[in-house]
Amino acid sequence: MREIVHRHLGKVVAGAALAVAGTAVMVGITLPGTAGADESGGSGSATQATQQAGQGPDAVRPGVVEQAPAEGKKGTGRDPLTDDEIQRVAKLALNQQLLNTGENVDGGRGPQRLSVDLADPEANELDDPNAPRRADVTFYDYKTDTLVTKTVDLATGKVEQTGTQHGVQPPLSRAENAEAAKLLIADPLGAGLKADYKDATGHELTSPDQLLLNGAVYRATPGGQPAVLDKCGEHRCVRLFPKVKNGPWIDARWLVVDLSARKVAMLDRR
Repeated sequence: MREIVHRHLGKVVAGAALAVAGTAVMVGITLPGTAGADESGGSGSATQATQQAGQGPDAVRPGVVEQAPAEGKKGTGRDPLTDDEIQRVAKLALNQQLLNTGENVDGGRGPQRLSVDLADPEANELDDPNAPRRADVTFYDYKTDTLVTKTVDLATGKVEQTGTQHGVQPPLSRAENAEAAKLLIADPLGAGLKADYKDATGHELTSPDQLLLNGAVYRATPGGQPAVLDKCGEHRCVRLFPKVKNGPWIDARWLVVDLSARKVAMLDRR
């Protein structure tokens, strides 16, 4: 097993999960296993089936993989949203005003889209099989650190409700994790991450595309972090759990990226 180089900030982690201390969110990570493999080498049912293949009326025949049915453009009732519905409702929710005034995670025009989910029915619609299908579309506006939720009627295309909240931090999107990694790679505090990546692969780390990324929202606690991170919770901040593609995890748990301020800081390890 390769010796871990302790001079690096983000040492390579061989385990399947990272325990995040202090204010971190506990994140469980399960790696693919070999479920279904017959490791005993005994004469189980799989062995018997192999012996019977091609023999008699009870012979095991090759399986047939059927093509998944075509997804319709519109769902019904409580069916999950179709791809077409997701794309259409996301456009309906993003009106011109929000597009012009909002800002996404990399500073571009318009707020950052986080999710599109089937909305719960109203209380008086619970037993109505013909209740309207609605979708909740959530955005994060980095210009004002505001979570914006719009509820859209899928049949009429009308935005029925708009809600705004501050200090609410839902799970991070893939784009936000990628931007956090980009900022970390470019920052001097990312030197350990890049060194560990080179140790593991022999190549330079220059882009988030070279990593598999998971992230957890970080919230500030009084006296629990450097002053530069005191607004985390009001700001959108992330702890990254990066993994080399087809390789090991890299420990970056002590680093926090404030996506709103576009700054990186290191937590106290004590």
